[in-house]
Amino acid sequence: MAQIFDRSSNSLARMSLVLTGLIVIALGVTLDSLQRSPWVTRQGQRPDQPVPFSHKHHVQGLGLQCQYCHVSVEKSSYAGIPPTKTCMNCHAQIWTNAALLEPVRHSWATGESIAWTKVHDLPDYVYFNHSIHVNKGLGCASCHGRVDQMPLMYQQNTLQMEWCLNCHRDPAKNLRPVSQVYNMAWEGPSTEKPVWCAVSDEKTGKPTAQSIDCQTKDPSQNTEVASLSMPGLKLPGMHGTSAQVGGAMTAMTAMTPMLPATLSYTKFTSQRALGNYLIDHYKIRKPNELASCEVCHR
Repeated sequence: MAQIFDRSSNSLARMSLVLTGLIVIALGVTLDSLQRSPWVTRQGQRPDQPVPFSHKHHVQGLGLQCQYCHVSVEKSSYAGIPPTKTCMNCHAQIWTNAALLEPVRHSWATGESIAWTKVHDLPDYVYFNHSIHVNKGLGCASCHGRVDQMPLMYQQNTLQMEWCLNCHRDPAKNLRPVSQVYNMAWEGPSTEKPVWCAVSDEKTGKPTAQSIDCQTKDPSQNTEVASLSMPGLKLPGMHGTSAQVGGAMTAMTAMTPMLPATLSYTKFTSQRALGNYLIDHYKIRKPNELASCEVCHR
């Protein structure tokens, strides 16, 4: 019987298998790079908006606080987009005839909402709660970047699950005192710029993060004592009857404000040390304590 395949067919078969494997690997790497690319994640892209709103001008230039526009960021699962009335609080007085603000004036006159394009848009199956992150000491810039330096808003990070998990597995690197949540320039403590923190007043029903008092200046150097000037009262050692002196002391006690008890402050010179301290006192759950997928997924 004649031989059907030439002896070189074995080499061709081996080469075909190797080539097929290389193609599959290359395709996998390409698809992985594609799904991480800005073309998919929209990272760094500046979508067209009805009005070219500049966060840099309003935040860094005019000094507006985040909460002035995003009023629900501390109380709701979403930060909220400001209504047209918020814009008109100022623009009813300034830039009243600017062409680029025509959509704002039209919205105010007709009652139609401005159709903003959402920049940070998570998938529908993801549940993200703004309030819990803000009240647990996660700063705006940690997720949104330096918004105060953005003439046009864009997405600083990928917002993919991998990015979220990197923070949840090690939140210490991003936590800060709640008093610094809206500070876009916060860089964390260092040897040159330490931070002192103490537990001030833990109460039931009060967010745990608000029970931590942090200072950027050494509290031990603050020795000022409140004094009270009360003309007309006679103190011990002054002339007067015992009744007058007693009345003076009673009035002094009633009018003197209660001074807080001395707090025991801990000095931090690194973000890692401060973050681990805040994790314990903010009552943040560790990764092994997040047993339910419903924490993040609906």
